[in-house]
Amino acid sequence: MSNVTVKELTAKQADRGVKSSVFTLKLLQRIVMILIGAVLMAVSLEVFLVPNGVIDGGITGISIMVSELTHLPLGIFLTLLNMPFLILGYKQIGKTFALSTLLGIVVMSIGTSLLHEVPALTPGEPLLGAVFGGLILGVGVGLVIRSGGSLDGTEIVAILFSEKSPLSVGQIVLIINVFIFAGAGFVFGWPNALYSMIAYYIAMKMIDIVNEGLDQSKSVWIISEKYRDIGSALTDRLGRGVTYLDGEGGFSGDEKKIIFVVITRLEEAKLKSIVEDWDPQAFVAIGNIHDVKGGRFKKKGIH
Repeated sequence: MSNVTVKELTAKQADRGVKSSVFTLKLLQRIVMILIGAVLMAVSLEVFLVPNGVIDGGITGISIMVSELTHLPLGIFLTLLNMPFLILGYKQIGKTFALSTLLGIVVMSIGTSLLHEVPALTPGEPLLGAVFGGLILGVGVGLVIRSGGSLDGTEIVAILFSEKSPLSVGQIVLIINVFIFAGAGFVFGWPNALYSMIAYYIAMKMIDIVNEGLDQSKSVWIISEKYRDIGSALTDRLGRGVTYLDGEGGFSGDEKKIIFVVITRLEEAKLKSIVEDWDPQAFVAIGNIHDVKGGRFKKKGIH
């Protein structure tokens, strides 16, 4: 075996070792972010919102109301009611998303059980509870979404329904939450239902801030010499159709290919991972889209 061959093998082994270390570091970072986000949401629920009869939207809000009516621990319903939607998420969105969501939901549920006996910081002050609870909840949920997961099954349902409905994901979530907050009016009283809307609004704004303006849908432009490989990987692993556009470098004058693709906010972390696997130097621009309609591409699961 020549020295050149030995050097090449050594270099390849070193490169694999570096990639393995980077992957492990990113995985640990994702896990830590999900853990922090889930704990923050548990703190928000048990220390600020629930003691003041204020709820969040989605499955979390339903869980709070069922817990109040049955006098059973909140964590039980946070887990049980989210499980069917988690299974749907695994089938329709992907394994990475499902595992991230499962970790977040389990930690959040355990956290609410451990914090149940902790005294409320704003007892008898539903407005303060709604404001500070909404702030903390929004940060927690934002961290989990940024890490490629979710803490509530409502968004999964909305994504699935939007594929066969003229309504956007955001519109479907809003309709679902209107009924949930109406239910809160009967369980906790109408003033508390209004406080719940305040908490929900603040939480949504905080999620946007944490995720740098993250919206329901994202438009993505990618410039790379490996555009064919990246485009194929996005179609195969993310389940999204891509479009190749012709471009020209303003400075160099070289012809370039631009990949254009539209994704949901839950898919952003996976898209970045796919692009980085093929070309760490690729130019990636991501923008918000208010609404998306049309298209015949049938989405497949992430893997």
